[in-house]
Amino acid sequence: MINMPFRIRPINVTWVRAYQFVRFCTVGAVGFLIDMAMLHLLVRHCNWDINISKLCSAETAMLNNFALNEMWTFRGCGSASRLGCGWGWRLLRFQAICGVGIGVAVMLLSVFYRGFNFNLYMANCLTIMLVTLWNFSMNVLFNWSDEANGKDGPV
Repeated sequence: MINMPFRIRPINVTWVRAYQFVRFCTVGAVGFLIDMAMLHLLVRHCNWDINISKLCSAETAMLNNFALNEMWTFRGCGSASRLGCGWGWRLLRFQAICGVGIGVAVMLLSVFYRGFNFNLYMANCLTIMLVTLWNFSMNVLFNWSDEANGKDGPV
C-alpha cells in the first residue's frame, strides 16, 4: 500500500485561489477572535476611545494574520525570496494593503456603531467581513503572486 499524506492538489488557478481563500478566511477567523478580544479589552476594561481601540486591535490581528498566511495560506508562493528581504517586503506590502483596510474598517465601524446604532460587536463583525474581500484580493495581486515575487509560472 502506498503511504500518501492527504492533501488537496488544486489543478488550476481558480481552484488554487478558492483553496487559498478558504485558508485566508480560516486565518482571518483567528484574527477575528484576536480583534474582538482586544477591542473588548480596550473599550470595556481600559476605557479607551473606540477608534484608537480599533486601530490597536486590528494591528494585533493583522500581524498574527501575516505570520499565519506566510506559513500556511500562501506557503510556497514566492518561495524563492522566502528568506531575507523577500519576507520583509511582503510584510511591508501586507501592512500597506491591510492598513488601507484598517482605515476603511475604522470608518465603517464608526458609521455602523455611531451612525446606525448597531451593537458594537455586530458592527465590528460586519466591518471585518467587508474588509476581508479587499485584503484577500489585494494581497493575492500584490503580495503572494508569482509576479509580485519576481517569478514566472503558475501559482
